[in-house]
Order: sequence, then structure tokens, then C-alpha cells
Amino acid sequence: MLAHEGTASALFSGFRALGLYSNHLPHVLRYHAGHREFYVTTAAGNRFHTYNVKKLGIVAVSNALPGDISCLAADRMLVFAAVGPDIYAFARSKEIVHRYSHAHSSDVHLLLVLGDTLVSADRDGLLLVWDIPTQEEYLRLTFDPATFDLSALAHPSTYLNKVLVGSSQGALQLWNLKTNKLLYTIPGWSSGVTALQQSPAVDVMGVGLSSGRILLHDIRADKTLMSFSQDWGPVTTLSFRTDGPPIMAAGGPGGHMAFWDLDSRRLVTQLRHAHRSAVAGATFLPSQQLLLTNGADNAIKVWVFEQEGSVARLLRSRQGHSAPPTAIRHHGNAGRDILSAGQDGTLQSFSTVHERFNKSLGHGSVNKKLTKKKGLKFEESLLPPITCFSSESAREGDWDGVVALHRGEAAARTWNYQRCTMGKHRLAPPPDRLPSARLSNVHTTAVDITSCGNFVLIGWSSGHLDIYNLQSGIHRGYYGNPTAHAGTVRGVCVDGLNQRVFSVGADRLLRTWRFKTRRHDDSADPLHLDSPPSLMRLHRDSGMLGLALDDLSLVVVDTETRRVVRQFLGHGGKINDLTFSPDGRWLISASMDCSIRTWDLPSGCLVDCFLCEAAAVSVSLSPSGDFLSSAHVDGLGIYLWSNKSVYSLISLRPLPSDYQPMTVSLPGSSPSPDEHGEEGSCVVLGDEEEDKMASACWESREQLERRLVTMTSLPESRWRNLFNLDVVKRRNRPQQPPQRAAAAPYFLPTVSGLQPSFLSPETPETQTKVLPLGALTQKSAFSVALETALDDGDYCTPLSLLKSLGPSAVDLELRGLSPDLGPAPQPGSAPQLLLAFLRMLEAMLEGRRDFDLAQAYLSLFLKLYLRLLSGDPVTMATLVRLQGRLEAMWADLRVAFDQSMCLLAYTKTALL
Repeated sequence: MLAHEGTASALFSGFRALGLYSNHLPHVLRYHAGHREFYVTTAAGNRFHTYNVKKLGIVAVSNALPGDISCLAADRMLVFAAVGPDIYAFARSKEIVHRYSHAHSSDVHLLLVLGDTLVSADRDGLLLVWDIPTQEEYLRLTFDPATFDLSALAHPSTYLNKVLVGSSQGALQLWNLKTNKLLYTIPGWSSGVTALQQSPAVDVMGVGLSSGRILLHDIRADKTLMSFSQDWGPVTTLSFRTDGPPIMAAGGPGGHMAFWDLDSRRLVTQLRHAHRSAVAGATFLPSQQLLLTNGADNAIKVWVFEQEGSVARLLRSRQGHSAPPTAIRHHGNAGRDILSAGQDGTLQSFSTVHERFNKSLGHGSVNKKLTKKKGLKFEESLLPPITCFSSESAREGDWDGVVALHRGEAAARTWNYQRCTMGKHRLAPPPDRLPSARLSNVHTTAVDITSCGNFVLIGWSSGHLDIYNLQSGIHRGYYGNPTAHAGTVRGVCVDGLNQRVFSVGADRLLRTWRFKTRRHDDSADPLHLDSPPSLMRLHRDSGMLGLALDDLSLVVVDTETRRVVRQFLGHGGKINDLTFSPDGRWLISASMDCSIRTWDLPSGCLVDCFLCEAAAVSVSLSPSGDFLSSAHVDGLGIYLWSNKSVYSLISLRPLPSDYQPMTVSLPGSSPSPDEHGEEGSCVVLGDEEEDKMASACWESREQLERRLVTMTSLPESRWRNLFNLDVVKRRNRPQQPPQRAAAAPYFLPTVSGLQPSFLSPETPETQTKVLPLGALTQKSAFSVALETALDDGDYCTPLSLLKSLGPSAVDLELRGLSPDLGPAPQPGSAPQLLLAFLRMLEAMLEGRRDFDLAQAYLSLFLKLYLRLLSGDPVTMATLVRLQGRLEAMWADLRVAFDQSMCLLAYTKTALL
């Protein structure tokens, strides 16, 4: 495969997204009767995901839509998603089967399914009723947003063809969609309706208002039965428990949940900070003590009520960053886990193998003990977001293995990856280094942990560079006198053997220090850079330093010679991050110009470049080199790009200076392997009849054989050593002279020829020993079958004859095809038997059968007759055609082999 021919990127292709679970839209709960399981559907950008509630494992991801989803609805068979003014219906939670468009003029924000009808409402007050199977519109209602702005839809139970419509002005209207009549109007409560939910009692609806009031209203009698009020703003969602206790749950914009006892009409309990942002949806599972919630903080949670009146306990969850990530790094040598720090202040670990291995290290606290003692609020004790971090897995089982720098903080914090919590050390400079008065204006800027996991180096904006012991958190020394640089320390790295330390600062100097003595390396003068650096990365195996400068250039420095060996230009924006390939051959950079570029260090050329929809703020290549992970501006997920060079043959070439990269869409989520390691499949949320019809899609044997290549079933001893048969014979030559056999008790006369046979009693024994002239030119059965096949084109008979022979017999038959042993061919004509044998090999390759046997026969044939065939144009043309077919088949086989080896290696690493 040649690079950059019809593809956006020659090296990387979108694989999947990690950490995307939910947005601000409420979820949709569905029940599959065949599986006897509940499924929840949530929106995530321009796709929606389907999870099983039992384990919260993702089972289906929809195809990408033209824009972000604005609302969701579902019935037993289909999922409906609105994008702008258009509505799409998905079957099997994946494929688009219906589209309802060209009716709404503004964005659709409300959807409701009633049997075979779909109700949709847009921002301009237009309400439409569609027939789902025919996609036809049969009712249109228009509301004036100034007097009745549609804000909620609900279908009261047992009310046939009735829809209850709520407005932001507070009024409610009950409509009959079949007769197109307004049945009743409820004046409201002078506050906008934000939520409508059917209660377990018929005629009673739960109404949530923007003022925070919650009402249980009898719509038949137009009477308010009871009223509640929450203190944290508008009601975003309502749900009623149906497993026994009459409990109503209400959510608010602050992420809190309130639970009300409808019998005693009082607040039972509160669930503070159930989500980090607004609770988008909450649903009690029918006849179960489980509550399912999702929020705008990119989280799905299942809560369980173990006892009546008790606080809900978190049973299981899937949550990612609620704000865009700022830095990502692969953790460990296996490359299965990705550490990610987000603007939400959390540090999380995402697994590339399965979501059940995801970890949340939580949000840093200023002082845990002091916070609990003084009872500070949740928001007051949180640390600022993490700007950068360093991790090492060498000693993470003994002490903290992650050190993070927080925005504007003068001290670094340690984190423990195994315990999934913040560590016990606060790494701050001693008072004699930085007094408290000056410490308020200083913050940490660079960090790096040694490969042994014992020490960490931290750089400050004041130019100080200190070293700490990770086990005890004790300050062990500093570099420079008194500072390492005259300006801010922009980067610090330690080599793999803990011998040298490299630091770079705003003073444009790259300094080299002795790790133990903490003095300048006498053999190295500071390297002056052309522009202040913004970041630095070290490839410890090769000793190459990659630096991004403020003039938008990249510099690669060899740490052995202390010289700039490569300089790359081409980025049009600030360079956000760098990463090296595991072998040190490539340097991958991400910039604010939305490009991700791959530079080849040996040739000094740009070999790959592609644009993303949003600029990448951080990139990291796995230690095995199979996946590139990236985090982007305004994106909550981590996106994986598969390295094509791992599983396919790629020929890279330098890109021209005027190369225009193509924009690549960010990859979407995909189902993860299940508990048994098998890939999750799309779940059909419909009838069992549809399941059976879908399982009937199979391929016949002939369809498979046209795509596959089969090997011979003969033992390897029959064909493997054909090419080296003469060597085998020399090795097996007897060491002693042959012994004369004992006289046989009787004598059986034989008939001479290529195939000796016993003389029958009826055949008169000839007395002469002179062979006739034709006996020397007698043809074997294989040669006769070849001549016949050359005329009729059927080579099955000669091939079966050749398969029945041993190695020595095959060698003898191929040598018997020589034109010297038969009549001389006519001048200008090809040797017929040789041409027939080549046609037989061509038929074997065309049928894609006995691939290894054809290789063995062809190698022996060319060894015997290559010089003879090179002078004949007919046979040479056949050989050239045979070569092309052989190369094409081998290319297909090699792609299949590489894919299988890549999958096997990935599976082995996943099981470790």
C-alpha cells in the first residue's frame, strides 16, 4: 500500500472513542422481552449508545448523524433521534430505516411515541403527528410561543389518543390527536412546566415547575392532590417508585436528588452531588428497587435502595470527564490503560480493553482531614484542575506512582493508582528555598518521575528545580545555585539509567545535570535555542529529546552529542503536545491548527499528516505502538487511532511542501468485549421473529471458498522437501555397500517399462533382450493426462495423479516432462507438456486451493526447466501471468496473516 493515495492518513485510522457516555438529554429506558433485560439509551454527540442496565455494558452504537442529537424517544422496535428539524428512526439500535423531514422549520426539541404514531414539537411552536410506518404527516397543530411555548409532552395512562402538553408559561392542555380537539386547559401555577411524568395512579400526573415546585395533579378532576418544593432550582426530572414504597424522586440542575414519601407527604432523604451537573433523567425500574440516572456530567449511574427510608447507594456507574481533558498519558508498559486529567479536576484511567477496568481516581482535595473536621462544602475543598502529570508503574504497589501539578498551585500532589485515591504527600519547596511570602506567586510547571519510581523532579515558575523521594515525600536536593534557570522551567526529563537530568527554561537554555551530584555536566555546555520552548519530551531508549518552540518549530536533540539533529517546520499554530514512537523512529506532534503530524527522524521528513474537527490538546502513543490516543478541544472523550503499519504493509514517502491534509472525523464509540472476551454485538430491541430472521443471514460454502485460500491436506513429507530432494538423497545415502538379497523361493517375471508390472501367465515370454525403439519413449499416465487436460482444460485428473505420488516419484514425473525425452517440438512451438504443467499450476491458483502444494511443485519445476523456458515466448508469457496471480494471492494472504497476528498479540496483552 502506498501512502497518501486516496486516504486522509496513511498511518492512522479512527478506531473508537473512550469515556463518552451521556450528555444533557434524558435517557430512554426500554425492555427486551426476548432477553428479559432492560436497556438504556443515551445520547452522546451525533450518536446514541445503548447499554444493558444489568452491567452497564455498551451493546450498541448508532451510526453517525449529520449533527448533534437534540432529543430522543423509543418504542418497542425503533429509536427516534432528532437532529435539527429532521427526525431519524433507527432499527436494531444502529441502522436508519425512516426519516421524517421537510416539515419542521426549526429544531425539534420534544418527541413522544404513541403506538404507531410519533409526536414531535419544534422551537417555533409547531406540533406534528406522524404515522411511523408510512412516514406520513396526518396532523399539524400550531402554538404561539408568546402565549403557549411547548416545554413538555406526556401521554396519560388509559387516555387513548390523548396527549398532555405543558408550556413554559405554566398552562397545560389535553389534546385528542385523533379528532384534533382541545379537550381541556389547566391554567397552571404561574411557573413554567419543566417535567411531566405519569404516576402509578390513573389520572394523576407529576408536574415539575421551573420554580422548584412539584405537584401531583388529577387531570380528570383538575385538582392538585399534593405539593412539594425543592430548594435547588427547577425540577429537571421526575420518577415514581413502583416496587412497593410510594416514593417520588426529583432531580435538579445542581446534580442533587430528592426523595419524597407520598403517604406521609414529607422528604425522606436527599442524595447530594449525585451528578456533577444537572440531572438529565431519572427512572425507577419497574417493580425493582433500582434507580437509573444520567446527567450532563457524562455519567450513567444505577442506585439501589437496600432498606426503606435509607439513602440510595451507588451500585454501578459509567462516567467520564464532565469537562474536556487537559492531558493524557499511557500508564504501564502494556499500554492498556490511559491516564487522563480533565478540566473538571478529576484524574481518571480508561482501559482500551474493557470498560469494567476503568478507574476514577477522584477529585483532589486541599486537605482531606481538615475538610472533614471543619465540615467544609464540597466545592470549597477541591483542588484546581490538573495541568500536567507524570506516572510510573515500577513501584506503584509500594507507594504513590503518580505526581500531578494543579493549576496555580505551588505544591505538587501525589496520587495512588492502585488505591484509586489521592496520595498522602504534598511536595512543596522547603522554606529556605522559597519563603512563604514568595511562594504565593509561584506555581509548579514541570514534572518527571524516574524510571525506577523512587524519585520525582519538579520545576517551578521561579526557575527552581528540586528532587523528592516518592516513598517518604522528603526533599532530597535541588539543581542550580540557587535556580536552574533564569526563567520558568518549561520541561524536565530524566534518562533511563538515572545518570543525567535535562531541563529547559524560558531563558532558551537546555541544561544537562548529573543526577546524583546535582551539578552541571562538565562535558556539556548549555544548548542555546532559537526560541523559548513550550514543552519537552524524552525518548529514554534512544536518548532523543523532542522540544516544541514558541516559533512553531520542532527541534530534536541528541543527548549523547548535545547537538540539534533535526528541525521541523510546518505547524501553523501552537504545538500542544509531542510523543515518540516506541522505536524512536517517529515524532508525532499535535497543534492548534487542528493537525496531527508524524515526522520520520532518520529521513527528517514529514511522512503523515491529517486534520481533525477540533484541535488536539494532548496525544500519546501506546508502548506497543498499536494505538495513538488523542484528546481534543471541547471534547469529553479520548479517541483511539489504530496504527495501520502494525497489521498491514505500508510504504511511507515524504510529503511535498504544498501537501493539503484532509479532515478526518473523530472516531465514535463501539461495543466493548463482554465478560468472556467476545466482542459485543448489537442488541435487537424488538420481536423474537426479527431475531430469527436476522440470524438467518449466512454465507454458503461457495461464497466462502471464493474469498478463502485452502491448503493441501497431504502430509508435509510428500511435498515440503521437493526443492531440496537431491540434498535429502545425498544425506540419506547408505554408509555401507548394498548387500545382495537372498534368493527368492520363486521367480516372478516382469515386463520392462516406466511402470514395471508382473508378467501374466498368458503373456508369452520373449526370448530376446533387445528393447524396441518405442519402449524408451513410452509416456507415463501423468503425461498422458496432462496432454488430455491441455485440450479440454480440466486439470483435476493429472493433479490427483500427482498427489498420489511420493517425493521421489514426483521428481521423476517432472523430469519426464523434458522435451529431450520425447519427440522434438516443432520450430516456434512451445513444449506442450511443460506448457500443460504451467496451466495446471495456474488452475490451482485460480481455484485458490492447495496453495502450499502449488508452491512446492512450482519451485521444483523452475529449478529443472527455468533455463529452457526462458527462450520460449509462449511459456514466458504464461510464467509472467502466473507470477502476477501468485503475487496478488500472497498479498491477500499476508494482509490476513498480519491482521490475525495483530489481533492475537492484542488478545494476549489483554489477558495478561
